[in-house]
Amino acid sequence: MKRTVEIVLAIIGILGYGLLGAFGVVMLVLQNNEAILQDIVEQTPEMGLGDLDTLIEGLSTGGWLILIVSVLAIILSIVAIFLIKGNKHPKSAGIIFVVTSVLGAVITVGFGIFPGIFILIAGIMCFVRKPPQLIQ
Repeated sequence: MKRTVEIVLAIIGILGYGLLGAFGVVMLVLQNNEAILQDIVEQTPEMGLGDLDTLIEGLSTGGWLILIVSVLAIILSIVAIFLIKGNKHPKSAGIIFVVTSVLGAVITVGFGIFPGIFILIAGIMCFVRKPPQLIQ
């Protein structure tokens, strides 16, 4: 039995997590860009130094969190694709897909829900689709 649909859904999820990881990198770059932070302060005069420090800390923490989760989700999804290729270990791949999608969506506080949905569907399909039985 071919598992093309599961592999395509996983690749779409990997691309989504790649975009999410790029968003994390952008957050880290914005954190270190003084010109943009100065523009933010100028546009919102009611923002104090404490608020600016909170913003910088949030960009740093959020950027690293999103980047790390995205890279781990991509790696685990690639491992699961190799497990499912050739219909070798569909149950193991399904477990990896489901755990990756749920944890990716929860840890990123919902940012990873759209790529996670594709990976979750691929994981569920790994459990549901059964190889055809030969009648004897």
